[in-house]
This record gives sequence, structure tokens and C-alpha cells, in this order.
Amino acid sequence: MTYIVGLVSQKGGVGKSTLSRMIAREFEKGGMRTKIADLDTQQQTCTYWAGRRAESNIEPEIQVQSFATVKSALSDAPRFDAMIIDGKPNASEQTLEVAKAADVVVIPTGQTVDDLHPGVLLAHGLVRKGIPIPRIAFAMCKTTGSARENDAARRYLEEAGYSVLAGEIPVSTAYGSASDNGKAITETSYVTLNRKASRLAQSVVDRLTELAERKAA
Repeated sequence: MTYIVGLVSQKGGVGKSTLSRMIAREFEKGGMRTKIADLDTQQQTCTYWAGRRAESNIEPEIQVQSFATVKSALSDAPRFDAMIIDGKPNASEQTLEVAKAADVVVIPTGQTVDDLHPGVLLAHGLVRKGIPIPRIAFAMCKTTGSARENDAARRYLEEAGYSVLAGEIPVSTAYGSASDNGKAITETSYVTLNRKASRLAQSVVDRLTELAERKAA
């Protein structure tokens, strides 16, 4: 069985590719053979990152490939324990394809209503198209470090009917520097930042396990 994690967003720049790389690295570190399917064939953010990682000989190696369609990405999935699908920014028919294929659909968001509202609209649209609410989870990214603002954002999402993954990714130049050097955000030089990111990655694993157990029951 291959676990499929889909990363989708209504807008660009909310942390979708950052999370894709983090999740893939943590899965690989945990012994799961993982691949990122980069569907943004124009930006290819994950693809270029993988090149920087390979040039720096960073372990574990993360396999990344650019795919034009969800169908072609899924045809490669059986060779892996997990596939992370990094969807194109902006909602589209392809976004729905990713959501239908995914065991868990992760929607990254910031703390402001400018980020939260589009994310909730995207989630509502997916639900109307038949995606079960339990398969949708929001991830807090680029947070300010304010507990009050973070709690308010989480309440906003929960009141809209959606769950929010544990953990958060605060704004930090260290995360950007790690990415520039082919590292995931759990591989910075700062233990505290790595732990924050790892907690969110573990939350994805926990959600996958929970949904698998529900399905088995």
C-alpha cells in the first residue's frame, strides 16, 4: 500500500512546497521509501530543490520528479511507500484530482484572514465535490509566534468545520537558508526550529494512521 499525501492551495506562497519537502524527508528518515510528485511544471520548486540537495550529498536522498498530470504521477506511486503530491497553486480541476487520490489532503495557511479565507473556500469546494471532511487538514505556516494569533487562526478553521494539524511553521530566515542549501526545514542548525517542524510532520503521520485504522474498521 502506498500512502498518498496531497498538498494543495488556493494561492501561491503559503508553504505548500516547503511542507512537501519536509514530509518527504521525515518519511524517508523513518524508513518509508518516498517520492515527491512536483505538479508545478513551470516553477518546479521541489525539483530544483532536490538538485541542490543531491549536489550537496545530503542524506537521506529525496526522490523528486516533475509530472504534467496526476494520472502519470499515480502510475509511479506503487514503487514507493508514500508519495507526496505537490499540486499547482490556485484551485483547479487538477486540485480536485489530487484530493480524490490523496489519503490526506493538506492545505497550508497563514494566520491572517487573507490566507485563511481562501483556504476555507478551497476546502468547502472540495467537500462539495465529494472529498470527505476527515481527509482534509490545515497546516499552520509562516506564523508570527504569537500564541493569541495562532489560537485565533485555529479557531477560525475549526469553526469552519475543519481540523488543524498539530505544530506550526514560524517565519524564520533559518528555514529559508536550509531550503537554499537543499535541506528540509527539519534540517536547520537550530534544534527548536527543527522540533517545531517535526511536530507538524508527525501530525501528518498520525492522521494517516488514524484514517487507515478507520478504514480497516
